[in-house]
Amino acid sequence: METLMLPLSPRFIVLTICGVATLLLVGIGIHDPKVIPLVVIPVIVFGGLTVLGIHDVLQKDHAVLRNYPISAHIRFLLEEIRPEMRQYFFESEKDGMPFSRDTRAVVYQRAKMVLDKRPFGTQKNVYEEGYEWMHHSVAPRPHAVEQFRITIGGPDCLKPYSASVLNISAMSFGALSPNAIRALNAGAKRGNFAHDTGEGGVSPYHQEMDGDLIWEIGSGYFGCRTHDGNFDPDAFAKLAVNDQIKMVELKISQGAKPGHGGVLPAAKVSEEISRIRGVAMGEDCISPAYHKAFSTPIEMIEFIDKMRRLSGGKPAGFKLCIGHPWEFLAICKAMLQTGIYPDFIVIDGNEGGTGAAPLEFMDHLGMPMREGVNFVHNALIGIGARDRIKIGASGKIATAFDIARVMALGADWCNSARGFMFALGCIQSLSCHTDRCPTGVTTQDPTRNRALAVPQKTDRVYNYHEATLHALAELIAAAGLDHPQDIRPIHFSHRASSTDVLSFTRMYPALRHNELVDGTGDKRFRDAWEMAQAGSFLPAALERSA
Repeated sequence: METLMLPLSPRFIVLTICGVATLLLVGIGIHDPKVIPLVVIPVIVFGGLTVLGIHDVLQKDHAVLRNYPISAHIRFLLEEIRPEMRQYFFESEKDGMPFSRDTRAVVYQRAKMVLDKRPFGTQKNVYEEGYEWMHHSVAPRPHAVEQFRITIGGPDCLKPYSASVLNISAMSFGALSPNAIRALNAGAKRGNFAHDTGEGGVSPYHQEMDGDLIWEIGSGYFGCRTHDGNFDPDAFAKLAVNDQIKMVELKISQGAKPGHGGVLPAAKVSEEISRIRGVAMGEDCISPAYHKAFSTPIEMIEFIDKMRRLSGGKPAGFKLCIGHPWEFLAICKAMLQTGIYPDFIVIDGNEGGTGAAPLEFMDHLGMPMREGVNFVHNALIGIGARDRIKIGASGKIATAFDIARVMALGADWCNSARGFMFALGCIQSLSCHTDRCPTGVTTQDPTRNRALAVPQKTDRVYNYHEATLHALAELIAAAGLDHPQDIRPIHFSHRASSTDVLSFTRMYPALRHNELVDGTGDKRFRDAWEMAQAGSFLPAALERSA
C-alpha cells in the first residue's frame, strides 16, 4: 500500500504532476484538434520533465535524484551558483577567500586608475587577534619619486639585473591564455618590471611584447629538454642568451602544491604547446615531482652555476616553498662547501596560488610565506651569505602593505600572480581548472580568451603596478624611511590577543652574522643544522640509522 502511495508523496509529487499534466494535455489535443497549437509547448515542457523524472528514478549514480526526481535538480543548480551567490550577495567587504572583496576592489580601482580611497574609517576590528599594523613616524619623509628597484646578481654574475620591487609571478602559457600573456608582458615592458614565464616555457606570446622575462625551469625542463625528458644544455643556452631574458630560475617547488608533479594529458597537447614545451604530440606532458638533473644539494648548486654560465652570466637562482628545514640548510652547507652561490632565491608560501591542486596540498603542505622568507633570510645571515644573495617573495601579494610587511621580514622584492590577474579582469570565479574562465584569463578556449582585449588590459597591468608602488612610497615615507629596503621587523606589530601586542622583532628574532657556521644555540636552527649535510637531502641522523 505504501508503495502505491509513493506517487502522491511529497518526494514524487512533482513527477506525478508533470506526468498527469502531460497526459491531460495530450488527451485535450486528441479530443479537440483545434487546440493543438495551444498545447504543443506545454506538452513538450511537461513531457520533457516527465522523461527527466523517469530517468532520475531509474539512474543509480545519484541517490537524491532517485528519491526526489526532478525537484532534486534544484539542489544541483543552487550548488552550482553558490559561490557566485556568496560573492555577490552575502560576502562583506573583508570576507571572501583567497582574496577579500575589499582587496579585489582596490586592485580593480588601481588598475583602472579610479578613486581607490575608503570612507568612514577601517572596517577591520583592530583589537582582534591577528591584526597587524605598520608604525609611522612623527617626522615623515617626502614621497620618493623614483621607482623602487634593487640589483640582483652576486660576485659571480656578469650581467646583474636592476629589478622592480614588484614583478609578475610565475604563470605559464597554457595555464594562462595567449592574450593574458600578451597583456602581462606588454604591461611589464611599459612599466619596466619583470615577468616570470612559469615552468611552461618561453612562448611566442612572451616574446611578442619584448618585456623583461625571468625564465623559470621546472622539472619538465620545457623549452630545454631532450626527447626523453632530460635537461638539454644546448637548447637552454640557445634560448637563455636572448636579451629579453634577464634572469634564469630553477623551480624546486611551488607553494600551493610543493612536492607534487603534474600531467597534461596527451589529448590536450596541441601542436603549439608541443612546439613551445618541446614535448611530443600524442604523449602525456609530464612534470615530475623531482628533478632528474640532480639529486643532492651539491649537485643542485652546481646545476644552478651551470645555468648561470650557459646563460652568459645572467643572474641564476632557484624558487621553492620551505619544507623540511634541514633540506634548505643542506643547500646552505653545499654553498659553503663548493663556494658556489646562487644570485637569488624566491620563497613561495603555501598560501600561493595555482590553477589546480589537491585540497590536502593546498591547505596543509608547506611553510607559509612569511615564515619561509624569514627562515631563509636568517639562514643566509647565519652562513655569512646574505649580502650576495637576494630574496624574492611570492604568495598572496596584492597591496603595498603586503609588500612592506614581507620586506620587513627579509625579502628584497616581491612577485604577485593573482594581483596581476585581477588587474587583467579576473573576478575570482574559482574556475581556473575548468577551462571555462569567464574573463578569458585562464582558458585556452579562443571564443573565451578573445574577450580579453590586450591594449586595454596592458594599460591596467601597468596602472596596477604604478599605483601599488605609489601606495608603497606613501607607506615608506609615512614611516620616516626612504626605500623599502630600509624596513625592519621593528616597524611592524602583531596583536597576539586583545591585550598582548608583539613586535615583529620579538616574533621573528634574527641570527647573528655567521652564527650557523660558528655554532648556534637557536632552537629554530640548531637541530636542523646538525642534521643537514651537503651531500644528501636526507637528514644525517636518519641516514646513519638506515
